[in-house]
Amino acid sequence: MKKDVSYKNIQLPVFVEKDEDSFYVVECPLFEGCYSQGNTLDEALKNIKEVIGLLLEEKENEEVVSSYHPRELSLHTITI
Repeated sequence: MKKDVSYKNIQLPVFVEKDEDSFYVVECPLFEGCYSQGNTLDEALKNIKEVIGLLLEEKENEEVVSSYHPRELSLHTITI
């Protein structure tokens, strides 16, 4: 039985990278194996929202979201 859980205005971190084939690859680091892709950035973000929606049907993932309260989040790149 599918739960009717509504998540509104919850911000989750995602990483976006444009790969060598010009696809946008998106990953949500809160969930293991949570990634998607798209031909455009908008399509990739729409797709990852759908994947996260499916993951949130599982109780353990609901708990991950409910306990996620970052005070600060940033992404940095370094050159080596």
